[in-house]
Amino acid sequence: MTIASHLVELRKKHETLSEMVEQAQRNPGSDALKIADLKKQKLRIKEEIERLSQH
Repeated sequence: MTIASHLVELRKKHETLSEMVEQAQRNPGSDALKIADLKKQKLRIKEEIERLSQH
C-alpha cells in the first residue's frame, strides 16, 4: 500500500467517524463515553494523516 492510498483510507475513516460523532451527539440517549471514544479515534487518525502528509 502506498502512502497516498493509505492517506485516502485514513481520510475515509476520519469522515466516517465524524458522521458517527455527529449522529451520536444529535441522539439525546447517546453514551457520552462512546462519543468520547469516537472523538479520540478521530483525533488519532487526524494525527496520523498529518504525520504521513509531511513526508
